[in-house]
Amino acid sequence: MITNNRLDKPFGPMGTSAGIFMLIAGVIATYFSLTGLILVLIGAFIGFTSTSTLIDTDKKRIKFSNNLFGIFPAGQWIDIKPDMKVGLKNIHRGYRTYSRGNRVLDVHSKDIRIMLYGADNKQIMPIRKFDSLDSAKTELESLSNQFGLGLK
Repeated sequence: MITNNRLDKPFGPMGTSAGIFMLIAGVIATYFSLTGLILVLIGAFIGFTSTSTLIDTDKKRIKFSNNLFGIFPAGQWIDIKPDMKVGLKNIHRGYRTYSRGNRVLDVHSKDIRIMLYGADNKQIMPIRKFDSLDSAKTELESLSNQFGLGLK
């Protein structure tokens, strides 16, 4: 069984809203000129591109995926080896945007992620993200037992 875990938008919340705005403007501009299709393509790419992780429990493999235009997954499958480990990591992301009036808009997000580590304790990829520590710990134990991995 393959489960899909959505992670982030690579262009941040402001980039995503700007991309959707460009998409709408491109649809309106296409009514007058076909060059508006360029805005539609750029807006759809920026507005809908996301990252996710696919977990295949039957074949014991994980894939970090960049979903281009929100539809087309791009990434490689990584086979889970017994010497790999899983652990928790606190993530803090901040996004800053300046308006035309030179005002600053800061958006911060904090979450806890389950990370996959190699045999040399180097971080390979994020697996899932959570808002609470309790749910992250229970899922960490579940993944560790499911794949037979050690905890970091």
